[in-house]
Amino acid sequence: MLVIKKQNHTRINVLLPEIKAMLADGKLQREVAEYYIRDLYDNSIVIYKTATNQNVNLVLNTIKAAKKKEKVTAELQLHSDQGAQYASEAYFELTQRYGITPSMSRRGNPYDNALAENFFSILKTECIYRTKINSFAEARALIDDYIFFYNHQRIQSKTKLTPLELRRQFAA
Repeated sequence: MLVIKKQNHTRINVLLPEIKAMLADGKLQREVAEYYIRDLYDNSIVIYKTATNQNVNLVLNTIKAAKKKEKVTAELQLHSDQGAQYASEAYFELTQRYGITPSMSRRGNPYDNALAENFFSILKTECIYRTKINSFAEARALIDDYIFFYNHQRIQSKTKLTPLELRRQFAA
């Protein structure tokens, strides 16, 4: 296991990225940033937030919403790339307060983020690339609809269940 030192904090490498979607007007070329938290037991998207740019507040608000929704953070590991928002003091303090172990990918190693990249590949292929997005509001609505579909209706090939069906089986 790789240990990375950043801003005097030790982070253990144990998932997170952003999605870029082009608006239909080629001149705009804005990014739609998305931060999500995925449960690796059932592959469900626990919580996600979208914004017009990736910043520390997007990340912090997503983590806070996940904590409020799930109520469990004991033994939770939260993986990210090496973006500035994940190296910030605010991110480190929030993860410590919630008892979350932060984790970062190694520089230039795409395999560390494979699970996150896999979800974004699915989202892009099954959703984003199939439509012309004309505004941030359209992009947000499209992503909202897709993540609902992904959690509630999309059968996972490995389990033959949707993510939330698998979660319900575990809880029963």
